[in-house]
Amino acid sequence: MAGQVDPEDGIFETLRKRDDAKALEEKTRSVNERERALFEKQQKKLRQLIEANTTLPCTVSSVHVLGAVNTRPGFLKRIIDPLLSANRDRPYTLAEALRETQYATDKLSRHGIFHEPISISVDRPDRTDPSSTPTDVDIYISLREKGRVAFRTGTEAGNTEGSAYTNLYLRNIFGGAESLNLNASLGTRTRTAYQAAFEAPILANPDLRGEIGGLASSTQKLWASHEEVLKGGWTKLRWLGRGGKHELGYSGLWRQVTGVAEKASPTVRGDAGDSVKSSITYSVTNDQRDYPLLPQSGYFTRSTLELAGWGPLQGDVAFGKAELEGQGAVPIPIPGIKNNSGVSFTSSLRAGLMYPLPLGFDSKPQASRINDRFQLGGPTDVRGFRLGGLGPRDGADAVGGDVYAAGSANLLVPLPRLGPEKPFRVQAFVNGGRLLALKQSEKEEMSSSSVRQSISSTVAELGNGLPSMSAGVGLVYGHPVARFELNFSLPLVVRKGEDARKGLQFGLGISML
Repeated sequence: MAGQVDPEDGIFETLRKRDDAKALEEKTRSVNERERALFEKQQKKLRQLIEANTTLPCTVSSVHVLGAVNTRPGFLKRIIDPLLSANRDRPYTLAEALRETQYATDKLSRHGIFHEPISISVDRPDRTDPSSTPTDVDIYISLREKGRVAFRTGTEAGNTEGSAYTNLYLRNIFGGAESLNLNASLGTRTRTAYQAAFEAPILANPDLRGEIGGLASSTQKLWASHEEVLKGGWTKLRWLGRGGKHELGYSGLWRQVTGVAEKASPTVRGDAGDSVKSSITYSVTNDQRDYPLLPQSGYFTRSTLELAGWGPLQGDVAFGKAELEGQGAVPIPIPGIKNNSGVSFTSSLRAGLMYPLPLGFDSKPQASRINDRFQLGGPTDVRGFRLGGLGPRDGADAVGGDVYAAGSANLLVPLPRLGPEKPFRVQAFVNGGRLLALKQSEKEEMSSSSVRQSISSTVAELGNGLPSMSAGVGLVYGHPVARFELNFSLPLVVRKGEDARKGLQFGLGISML
């Protein structure tokens, strides 16, 4: 019949197509291998050439930056100009010129506005140029800028809560690595939060940055029967220096303790209403952990100081606050396992102290308020206790304390079938802590001398007896965004009035004890 196809022809056609596809795949692989071999040969030849001429004198006559379409020339000039030999007091060797060029490109990379990698090439200037010398070289830096606008929606995790967010990020706004970050979120505890922050490097230095921002948020604090509304702004200066990352900031916040429950305690009702906090903060952070959310080795330290309301700061709350935090992790070798076993021991410590100060230029110290005191207890610090479960209480409300200390010891072991490469661990832990209010006689008027005595006696009380403690086992997942824990906790030491929790407890956070 006309148009009929022999079945055998169809089979042969199918086989032929398969053979053609295999041949094309083999040819492509062969071409890629040849190109890779040629590239490696060129790179090896270049390395040998550089190694053979590292001590030769070299003059960087010009630096050309390619691909920086939206970046200001003045911004690039601050980074590139130090490379030019005309701006140096002594000549280069070739090795020094390449090292300084790498340092400059590293600074460009740390601004976060260019894609990786940044390529560098070296060439001789035009020999017909009468101004050139035999030692002159031209350096070419090729860049590829990142997009200037990023819009995201999704979910994120903070300590003990999750939220859905919308984020608009504007990058390199004025051509000098400036950024504007606009964020709106709805959360499980922070019901609404709106935030805007503008950040820019100072003198084109990626390790010296300034920030100014503002926020408005509403957070439910069920452990103290109220809701806190914040509105205000801040300015910050960040730099990389001795001891780690430094941050100096000022913030002014209008705060409302509102939405007070019908059964709220007298302490909560007494602090209800408006307050204004005007404070300066300074912090130093040094993070040397290999993987902060699930560390196998390294250490972490952070110290924070805050001064509010004293002297010219004004506002209507006054205090000094200091907090220290540290964590160390060590790998544990297992006999018979040559490489990383994935078993590690982690120990953490946190402590804080709040010191009442006179408001403005007054001489009488002010007692602390519920929205400034420390809270302790919950799945991200002392496991086996509810949120705010440790420390002073007034009825059912956790009213916070002025002095605290907490610590934890954790043994983490990989799941047998997954191995150490996967971010899953089984943990066994023991943790504990104490949170205390300042010992102040109700009949005695607060004064500078009485505050000093109260601080001394309260700190001494921290070591009086065992801390509130719990132990347990659990499953840990170190996601890139947050750490997830599902623990079974057993309270061991519980003081009168504290709110312990025996059984399963779910933890979600970015900073876990």
